[in-house]
Amino acid sequence: MEDKKIHILLVEDDEVDVMNVRRAFKKSNILNPLYIAANGLEALAILRQEKIELAMPQARRLILLDLNMPRMNGIEFLRELRQDEKLRSIPVIVLTTSNEDRDKVEAYNLNVAGYILKPVTFSNFVEVMATLNKYWMLSEIP
Repeated sequence: MEDKKIHILLVEDDEVDVMNVRRAFKKSNILNPLYIAANGLEALAILRQEKIELAMPQARRLILLDLNMPRMNGIEFLRELRQDEKLRSIPVIVLTTSNEDRDKVEAYNLNVAGYILKPVTFSNFVEVMATLNKYWMLSEIP
């Protein structure tokens, strides 16, 4: 199963949400490595391997992206990501509290693989993480 490992970058500024993702991974026995960035700028630095101690492998990557963040928000990050020849093909799932139609339209216009509203309860959050993991483990990612 090692060759099917997906390297997941969580771009999220809320420490409680980061903790919930980690707890959901543990509860669902998700063993994929999780990398954390607090905003779009940090995420780009990790993806571009600008800081070797935070570097993420170049293969089999998936991004879980919040939209509402300081410094560089999720939409700004998506624009930058999609303009980068080396990064544009990385699948992105938006995981946010924003139920705004304009955010959904803009995210899909920037080729996100999905747009998911953060569940309110932890049990639903665990279910979402387990479902996402199951889907991406079945998907062929280069």
